[in-house]
Amino acid sequence: MKKIKNIIVILLVFIGGQLNAQSMNITKKTEMKEQREIYFAGGCFWGTEHFMKQIQGVVSTEVGYANGNIQNPTYEQVCSNNTGFAETVKVDYLPESVKLEFLIDLFFKTIDPTSVNRQGGDIGTQYRTGIYYTDKADFPVIQATVAKLAKNYSKPLAIEIKPLSNFYKAEDYHQDYLDKHPNGYCHISPELFDMAKKANPQQTYHKPDDATLRAKLTPEQYAVTQQNATERAFKNEYWNEEREGIYVDITTGEPLFVSTDKFDSGCGWPSFSKPIDNTLIKENTDKSHGMIRTEVRSKTGDAHLGHLFNDGPRAKGGLRYCINSASLRFIPKEKMEAEGYAKYLPLLDKK
Repeated sequence: MKKIKNIIVILLVFIGGQLNAQSMNITKKTEMKEQREIYFAGGCFWGTEHFMKQIQGVVSTEVGYANGNIQNPTYEQVCSNNTGFAETVKVDYLPESVKLEFLIDLFFKTIDPTSVNRQGGDIGTQYRTGIYYTDKADFPVIQATVAKLAKNYSKPLAIEIKPLSNFYKAEDYHQDYLDKHPNGYCHISPELFDMAKKANPQQTYHKPDDATLRAKLTPEQYAVTQQNATERAFKNEYWNEEREGIYVDITTGEPLFVSTDKFDSGCGWPSFSKPIDNTLIKENTDKSHGMIRTEVRSKTGDAHLGHLFNDGPRAKGGLRYCINSASLRFIPKEKMEAEGYAKYLPLLDKK
């Protein structure tokens, strides 16, 4: 009997350990940031790869051969123009740090998208330009972004937009080529590499101390954000603001809402159908004034923003984020780049 009990104890310990290990793995997975991939063909892949890896938000790059008609091609076979492959760069990136639209916009700066089977001094089908995707959800984003950029050219674009049918990693000597050979051949100018480094600076946001907030904010802004006050309806700065732009936390500068999600609710305060990202805000139960409401606060700044209601437009999801103007600072579209919010510009194109 004692032996049986010992066996049961051992089993319970083993099962418990297995469950703990599984739960730890689940936790680790949920803590990992979402990573996505996209493939760019822009002439010689040495330069395209080196350019892409400079961009903040890009996790890794790999050069290879995409969308051809044989298996495991060599560089010599690809250069024969008989295999259908394009020299291509696989780009792994974090969408919370850099948007696909922004990557495409930067990619266009390295190519002549009207050129057929040629970039710089490189000629051949393997040097054609293209954007290849593995997620169907990326297609409309790519299509809309390219259509917008096409307006900058007088000639039709010669750029493929296709699903990725295959991709083979290129030989090791091609990987990180310009890191290993800084003076090696490249059709992309060094100035563009420098531009890529600076194109998407990663801004960090912190809540200032109370003394700084009191000095920085107006009395009303302080009362609203730090003491949960509510400004007067129709007597605030942004309730009828109709310009394109971005709305940031007045205390930290962190982006919270964009104009494309703003609508006229008739309540007298700025109303939005959703924030830029749900992780930027937090919701609390508010039982003040004899009511039960959902309070909305900025997560980083812990500033009181307003309240959340479920009477918003059904076509936009049915929610209404009713936000105090005093909690926000509005930056019009034409000033967003100068103030460091350029990566959010593509959000304004989503109607």
